[in-house]
Amino acid sequence: MTDPVLKRVAVRKYTSEKVAPGDINKLISAFQAAPCGMHEADVMQMTVVEDETLLSKIEQVTNNACYNAPLLFVINVKKDSSFGERDASVAAENLMIEAAELNLGSVYLMNAALVLNSASDLQKELGIPAGFQTCVIVACGHAAEQPDNNRANRYQVIRK
Repeated sequence: MTDPVLKRVAVRKYTSEKVAPGDINKLISAFQAAPCGMHEADVMQMTVVEDETLLSKIEQVTNNACYNAPLLFVINVKKDSSFGERDASVAAENLMIEAAELNLGSVYLMNAALVLNSASDLQKELGIPAGFQTCVIVACGHAAEQPDNNRANRYQVIRK
């Protein structure tokens, strides 16, 4: 299976190997390519976290909910946005599909994002603008394990 949509799985264990800068740029491009509701591109922004000190602080605040990934994409939306959460989820999926294309692992982290919102000092340190909240974090890196990706019959499908 080579299709990155089908190859993408949730990875919760990473090696300590850093993600190459060129791959990070490709992941950022995938984020930038995400659609946005009603063309409101100003309701979402992302902080790319590579700094080991910041990664450690995020792990501490979230009780290790980011699986010690060497790279985090912290996706933030305006608090009063009608489409922000949906846009953030679509952008996260773009990141995860591109990660699969690059043979990287990733996972969608919503609970860690919610916890991060309670850490106002850390949010400031991450450069998250006032009036924004973290909606989702995508952890990313070189997978230390390969989860089962047989999902052919995961959901019920009704064809008429």
